[in-house]
Amino acid sequence: MCNFAVLYSIIDIEATGGNSKIGRITEIAIYKFDGIQIVDEFHSLVNPEMKIPPFVQKLTGIDNKMAAEAPLFRDIAHEVDQITRNSCFVAHNVKFDYSFFQMEYASIGQDYKRERLCTLQLSESLIPEAPAYGLGKLCKSLEIPLNGRHSAKGDAQATVELFKQLLERDQQSSFSKIEKYRRRP
Repeated sequence: MCNFAVLYSIIDIEATGGNSKIGRITEIAIYKFDGIQIVDEFHSLVNPEMKIPPFVQKLTGIDNKMAAEAPLFRDIAHEVDQITRNSCFVAHNVKFDYSFFQMEYASIGQDYKRERLCTLQLSESLIPEAPAYGLGKLCKSLEIPLNGRHSAKGDAQATVELFKQLLERDQQSSFSKIEKYRRRP
C-alpha cells in the first residue's frame, strides 16, 4: 500500500511535437509532493535547439524567441535530476513525459530512470464513472481548476490536485491500485 513516506514528482512538459525521438522539450514543471502537500517545485522554459512548429506555438504560447532565450536542457539537467531523485515520476500519460526525459538525458550522455505512475491509467481505474480521461475533461468533471491549459505549470498544478483525489480514492479501496500501477525503472 502506498504510504505518505513516498515522495512524488508530479511533472508536465511541453514539447516541439508528440514524438520524443524527433521532438524536444520546451517547458518543464515539477511539483515534489509528499502525499499531503507540495514540498518543492521547479519550472523552466527550455531551449529545444530547434524551431517550434506554428501549431505548437499557438497551443502552448511558447514561441521561438522565448525558447531561444531559455536555458538548454543540459544546463538544467542537474537541477531536474536532483528534484526528481528518490521520488516517483507522476504524469498524466506518463509514457509521453517520461520518454522525453529519457531522450533529453540520453542526448547529454546520461541515463534517467525513475519509478513511474500514470494519473491517466489510475483515473480510469479509480474513477470509472468519469465521462472522459483527458486532463482537461477529467479536471472539469472533478471540478479541479485548470489554469493555463497546455502550459507545463498549469497542467502540472492540475495534475497535483487530481493526484490528491486519486490518493484519497485509493485509500478508501480494499487494495492499493496505486501500487498496482507503479512502474519500476
